[in-house]
Amino acid sequence: MKSDDSMDRLIYFKTGRLSQTQVEQQSSEVPTGLQDQTQLDSIFKLLEENICTFVKNELKKFQQVLSPDYPECFESLKDEDEEQRRSSEAFLKITLNFLRRLKQEELAEHLHRRSQSGVQRKLKRNLQQKFECVFEGIAKAGNPKTLLNQIYTELYITEGGATEVNQDHEVRQIETASRNAHRPPTTITCEDIFKTPADRDQPIRTVLTKGVAGIGKTVLTQKFSLDWAEDKANQDIHFIFPFTFRELNVLKQKKFSLVELVQHFFTETKEAGIWIFADLQVVFILDGLDECRPPLDFNNTQILTDVTESSSVDVLLMNLIRGNLLPSARLWITTRPAAANQIPAQWVDMVTEVRGFKDPQKEEYFRKRFTDEEQTNTIISHIQRSRSVHIMCHIPVFCWITATVLEDVLKTTDRRQLPKTLTEMYIHFLVVQAKLKNVKYDGRSGTDPHWSPETRKMIESLGKLAFEQLKKGNLIFYESDLTECGIDISSASVYSGVFTQVFIEESGLYQDKRFCFIHLSVQEFLAALHVHQTFTNTGVNLLSEEQTTSQRSGSAEAQFYQTAVDQALQSPNGHLDLFLRFLLGLSLPTNQSLLQGLMKQTGSTSKTKKKTAEYIKEMINGKVSVEKSINLFHCLNELEDRSLVDKIKEYVRDGELSRSKLSPAAWSALVFMLLSSDKDLDEFDLKKYCGSEEVLLNLLPVVKASNKAVLPVYDLSETGCEGLSSVLRSQSSSLIHLDLSNNDLKDSGLKILSDGLRSPDCKLETLRLSGCLITEEGCSSLVSALQSNPSHLRLLDLSYNHPGASGQELSALVEDPHWTLDTLRLEPSGVRWLRPGLRKCTWIYIGLNIKDCPL
Repeated sequence: MKSDDSMDRLIYFKTGRLSQTQVEQQSSEVPTGLQDQTQLDSIFKLLEENICTFVKNELKKFQQVLSPDYPECFESLKDEDEEQRRSSEAFLKITLNFLRRLKQEELAEHLHRRSQSGVQRKLKRNLQQKFECVFEGIAKAGNPKTLLNQIYTELYITEGGATEVNQDHEVRQIETASRNAHRPPTTITCEDIFKTPADRDQPIRTVLTKGVAGIGKTVLTQKFSLDWAEDKANQDIHFIFPFTFRELNVLKQKKFSLVELVQHFFTETKEAGIWIFADLQVVFILDGLDECRPPLDFNNTQILTDVTESSSVDVLLMNLIRGNLLPSARLWITTRPAAANQIPAQWVDMVTEVRGFKDPQKEEYFRKRFTDEEQTNTIISHIQRSRSVHIMCHIPVFCWITATVLEDVLKTTDRRQLPKTLTEMYIHFLVVQAKLKNVKYDGRSGTDPHWSPETRKMIESLGKLAFEQLKKGNLIFYESDLTECGIDISSASVYSGVFTQVFIEESGLYQDKRFCFIHLSVQEFLAALHVHQTFTNTGVNLLSEEQTTSQRSGSAEAQFYQTAVDQALQSPNGHLDLFLRFLLGLSLPTNQSLLQGLMKQTGSTSKTKKKTAEYIKEMINGKVSVEKSINLFHCLNELEDRSLVDKIKEYVRDGELSRSKLSPAAWSALVFMLLSSDKDLDEFDLKKYCGSEEVLLNLLPVVKASNKAVLPVYDLSETGCEGLSSVLRSQSSSLIHLDLSNNDLKDSGLKILSDGLRSPDCKLETLRLSGCLITEEGCSSLVSALQSNPSHLRLLDLSYNHPGASGQELSALVEDPHWTLDTLRLEPSGVRWLRPGLRKCTWIYIGLNIKDCPL
């Protein structure tokens, strides 16, 4: 209607499109001026009759499809030509408008739904076929399928968090998640991802879900789509369109309108045309933001508001996210944490985080995976005893790797020889894949020697690729990357076919191939294997800038491992932590024997092992961060050296900890022991370890990981207060109950502590400051901090202090409906309670019930 092409063409609605002869005949009859009014009246009379006939027919059809016994809706449209279908769709919109004018909202909504139900049924049917099965490892033709509903285990999803980048290595994030698993934040189920929280007024439009690789983000979106397609959940949604950035990357050189983009991936929507978006609840799923190839520049992008206007895919996505296109649509975006900040915070209504499996879900996964109850119990029991494996099983992909390994090992070895360390686990995983290759491709028994020349060459190439790309920080590889490592592109599919669970070949719509390993940890293991083999075979240390090729010796070997330790410590975010664990684990003769035939046996001497362990202990004794020291203890575990931890266990068991002068390494061992415990850190009581500020500062990481901390320090200085304040400011802190009662905190200490309470990341619910020598000045700082962050603290105990007028301000906060504070204790109070010293604590603790008793 916007172009001149329609000016000389009339449609006879009874018969559909006019023939060219009719068009020419009627065109010649149209008057060139207004002088021939009779002829013009005749044409409009005919037009009126045709329109009336069309309207009557369409209204009759609408009335028919609204009847309860009419099963199919608008199926006849598929037999109509494009022009007739567009006319029907246009009239549908007019009808809906008039129904709403007549205050028939419910009828209009019903007609609207029924008009699209045919397309909706086709979309649901196709999504069901697409997502009802999952492939464990890699979705590739010929691989065994597993029903998603049969093996799906509920993931632990929490609400909250920011879109800022977390640069820590993902294994560090996993370990933090495992320590915080007992913390009770707001949790969300898959089906409620768009449910508006009770404390919000506005509905949720855009959800950003973070999670490390292999944690289950993609499976989560598939489960959401499948439940909708099977009419199990979210039936208020009319259409769900799941996209992956891997697919969208392929279209980077092409232009689409939003309607065309949807129709490109979901061809069944072509029948509905543009009207599929009119007043309907549509959800777009954008999976894998971290793999988005074109940069998303939200500050400099073309503004689009028309769903039929064409542009590049990245411009469409940015306008969709900003709400310029389809502001009524909902968006669900998933990403790894490092890419979360690509979407500005103002365009995200809620951030959620997938934390993988909690302990009950780990057990549930293995019980679903195996049918033999005795075998399942053996596997679960073994995982619980091996803390490193237990922590990694927070990742569903690692649960699958563990299940694959333990199932095979239990068939062939004594259960006492089950792998206990990560290195052992990944060695066995490689062996399992080699066995599969022998049976599937070589026709040999799975017990034959694993390492044929072809297999050895393949692992060498994969190892080189893994290491070179790990140095560059790349997780996705392209054809040129494979070529550089001696991998023939034409046979790349064989690599992914033989080691389907190790190496993935990803293809887009136009077979734009990209490659990656099933998980970052697999890449790191193969990279460590490559570096170790290169040194063993040639004497070249790939981690050293000086590429010497001297003969291996005991001292050269020790230097090789020490260089690896130094490199990992210099990595600011722990990006070589897991690589180092694997490299040191591969130094053990027992692990090398598992790879006999693939890996040259070095026969590393006990002297080399001892030198390496001592070097690591020296590093722990130095000034390294808590995260780095924890990884170094994991490295000692890989070297089977547990002397430091065993010594601390002895101190704790004999009650000698408070009387022993511990070295920094010993304190680090205690922190590692407590954080690696299989018991949740529900409550940390400093009295068990000697109530001094020095002990508190050494154990701050444990305080941070605990749900509740009772800290009777008495002589708490500004240094100790600053340490506690940093814990409160930490986004990864689990602390929600803090008891500082009877410490000589004073106003100066409370002011420092208030900086932590003011932080939006502080989630403290209970704060006990009874008998802390606090006056009105300190309470004033506390009031200011709580006004900045009013949504968490529920109980505040300031008894046995002298809050003065600030106490009245605090009392007013209890009455404020915007505050969660519902319990405030101010009495007894007064200047008499400001005398420092232990005598005050003794009187209070023995519970003398003497009113206003002065000390």
